[in-house]
Amino acid sequence: MAYRRFILILMALSVGVFFTLCQSVGAKTEMSYRVFILHSYGQNDVCGQPQHDGVVAALEKEGFIDGMNLAVKSCYMDTKQKNNTEELIEQQADSALRMIHEFQPHVLVTLDDNAFRTVALRLVDAPFGIVFCGLNGQPADYNEVKTFFTTRETPGYNITGVYEKLHIVNAIRVQEKILSNLKKVRMLCDVSPTGRSLAKQVRIELAHDTIPVDFDMKIVHGWEEYRQEIAMINRNDDIGTIYPVALLLKDRDGVTYTAPEIFRWTVKNCKKPAIALNYDFVKLGLFGGAAIDFKSMGMQAGTMTAKILKGRPAGTIAFEDARRYALVFNLSRAQQLNIIIPNDILLAADDLIMESSH
Repeated sequence: MAYRRFILILMALSVGVFFTLCQSVGAKTEMSYRVFILHSYGQNDVCGQPQHDGVVAALEKEGFIDGMNLAVKSCYMDTKQKNNTEELIEQQADSALRMIHEFQPHVLVTLDDNAFRTVALRLVDAPFGIVFCGLNGQPADYNEVKTFFTTRETPGYNITGVYEKLHIVNAIRVQEKILSNLKKVRMLCDVSPTGRSLAKQVRIELAHDTIPVDFDMKIVHGWEEYRQEIAMINRNDDIGTIYPVALLLKDRDGVTYTAPEIFRWTVKNCKKPAIALNYDFVKLGLFGGAAIDFKSMGMQAGTMTAKILKGRPAGTIAFEDARRYALVFNLSRAQQLNIIIPNDILLAADDLIMESSH
């Protein structure tokens, strides 16, 4: 009887020790890893949210799950819609830096240029890794402002990331296959830092390849000028397609227009199809074609982040171009414009959007 009591006591003690160990491991893993995602955009932005979702999805794939062994904190600088003057952007950067120092992340992920240039460049050689995503500005240009890499293959500091290659050559070639009489593509760009970076990106990509049609670029300085330009394009038979990347425009009263407002107006008033810069702009009503897959780009950045969490120094991870573009079309817009997309292109599409803009 005494022996049986001894065995029961021993089993109870063993179970107690087991649960204590489990709780100890659980407590350790709960706070094991911290990732701070800094958006240039506002919350649920059509450009920022897909990148964010891609980062989180890639981390989950690598075993880092928010709320379990990973804490993810997000900050939205909202430098497109609301805080879009240099003074306001700097104020947001100062606030973000305070939040980052308080959170003490293992990795900081920046989405878009404003977050990178105003925050990440001030954290070169910080005791944590930094991963940029959706960078439009040339890394070499930023390197002249603050040295943060030696070579793209071996950065050497605490920063790596994904450059937002536009794949404009592929986009134009797809468009030319659909519109057999296409003569010219016109790009519409704004004067914001992102707009200037996009214009430079296009020039660089076109300089390294050939396209089957003419291409020109128009810089618009405000909402009224953009609307006038669309009216002129409607009357110009030579321009068969537009490439609208004017994503931040103000009118004479200082009212700000961003992608959702700009593109919904464009769909209602432009008589020409538009190549979409990214996948989600097709959901806003643009015709589409070969567009950047922002979620896929975010997943590239998330995979880099996971490598850093696993112990690899950021400076040993090569910069990458956004690898994937999606072939996506808005069929409602195609119908509005009486465009028949060839079957072989439809069958190759990654997605076909049926809804019109609203």
